[in-house]
Amino acid sequence: MALSTPYWIDANNQDIAFPDTSLALTEPDGLLAIGGDLSPKRLLTAYSNGIFPWYNEGEPILWWSPNPRAVLFPTQLKISRSLRKTLAKNNVTITIDNTFKEVVNACGEPRKNQPGTWITPDMRTAYYTMHKLGHAHSIECWHNNQLVGGLYGMSIGQVFFGESMFSRKTDSSKLALVHLVHKLQEWGFQLIDCQVRTAHLTSLGAKDIPREQFIQHLYQWCSTPPKPAAWTTNVLHVGQ
Repeated sequence: MALSTPYWIDANNQDIAFPDTSLALTEPDGLLAIGGDLSPKRLLTAYSNGIFPWYNEGEPILWWSPNPRAVLFPTQLKISRSLRKTLAKNNVTITIDNTFKEVVNACGEPRKNQPGTWITPDMRTAYYTMHKLGHAHSIECWHNNQLVGGLYGMSIGQVFFGESMFSRKTDSSKLALVHLVHKLQEWGFQLIDCQVRTAHLTSLGAKDIPREQFIQHLYQWCSTPPKPAAWTTNVLHVGQ
């Protein structure tokens, strides 16, 4: 049975345990807990248990675990005919971890018809720290030496948790994701967490699965390391 109100986390309490995700509210979908902090230990615990932070500036930290959960299995990546044409142009370069802060900042810029952003200053600082610790990574798409798109997320075991994407050129974030998925397959990754399904991600093969199934995948794959080569390269693709 879901909680009637979200679980409260005391930021001063060193206990980083979260309530079981099955207790998350059904309305709003997946809201599980409020409060706490964005320390590396708490973030790693959250992600490996299917929980992520998402809140607006001025609000307390909100922790979510929606049901169903949007995921992309790397072997089920879909590339549309139009995207194949864009890939064939081969005019972009894709890199890893070259400009992590710039990617996060670009993802945090207000979108059209959206006055604010959920990537608050505290969130940015937290993911900068996770990047320094080797847990968070960025994928960059370059055209004519200009950053035109990309994405960032967390990596735990054989699971990549996508956080946000941005595009300044048509399909640039999709190109970054396609090249990342191909590399994740090579590294032995089993799952990409997309959090909530969107038309953008669905076009690439993302689908909804029950939260319970998602959590079982995490228990299996977050504790299994990827191949040693994972995240050791800085260039995924060099365009011409």
